[in-house]
Amino acid sequence: MLQLDTLSSLEGRAVLQDCFREFRYSKRMNTISTLALSWRICTKEREIYRYTQSEVTVLHPLGIVSGTSLWMEEIVNRFYFSTINSFVYFGAAILLVSVGFRRIYEDLPDSIVIGSVIFEALMLMFMFIVMFFSPSDDGESELSSETTAITELVREVGEIARDYAAISVRLEIIGDTLENVSTLQETMIKSSTEAVKVATMAVNPNPQLLESMRETTVALHDFTSALRTLTTSAEMLKREEIELAVRREVEIMLAQNVINRKS
Repeated sequence: MLQLDTLSSLEGRAVLQDCFREFRYSKRMNTISTLALSWRICTKEREIYRYTQSEVTVLHPLGIVSGTSLWMEEIVNRFYFSTINSFVYFGAAILLVSVGFRRIYEDLPDSIVIGSVIFEALMLMFMFIVMFFSPSDDGESELSSETTAITELVREVGEIARDYAAISVRLEIIGDTLENVSTLQETMIKSSTEAVKVATMAVNPNPQLLESMRETTVALHDFTSALRTLTTSAEMLKREEIELAVRREVEIMLAQNVINRKS
């Protein structure tokens, strides 16, 4: 178990900030409960392990005045300064709007303008108190001097990681380029193979094509023979028709001659 003389030391301030983060983010306590419990730890609590997971005890509590000062420095100023600053700007905006409306509308009550001025004054006073208890940079400089070596080591590790990342990116680019080259090479090989096949077919025709050409040649010979036979038959038919026509003419002439003699 860690024992601290007071919470005002560097270790005590770090423990106090860890307690606040545990209350606010791990246990998800609301703002009022977190501030109240943090103030209680800063002023009079000894056994901090009853409220947090850290096994820490404080030998000498700071009391109300010193504890409140520490609470303002390490809790309110560090974690709620931006919120308080936003309230100050909000009060200033309300004051400007009320004064502007007071100039435009004379019927606007003076109490609104006075209330805006009082609200802005209270916010400025509260801002002054918070800034008055701003934490000094001495402790932070001592703490940063202790962590300088770690920071440099982390920076060097980050640079090494960045170099490795750049090298990995370059290797990926080279791998993609090689893959594209291999794909192009495969495409060229396929094209060359197809060209060789076409050339081979041109030199040595396909057996099926030769068989088809033979069948076509035989069919042409048969067609030529049939055409010759048909031509011969047509000529013979013409001759028979001519002979028949000549016989009819001769018969007609003979018949006329016979008739003329009888008459």
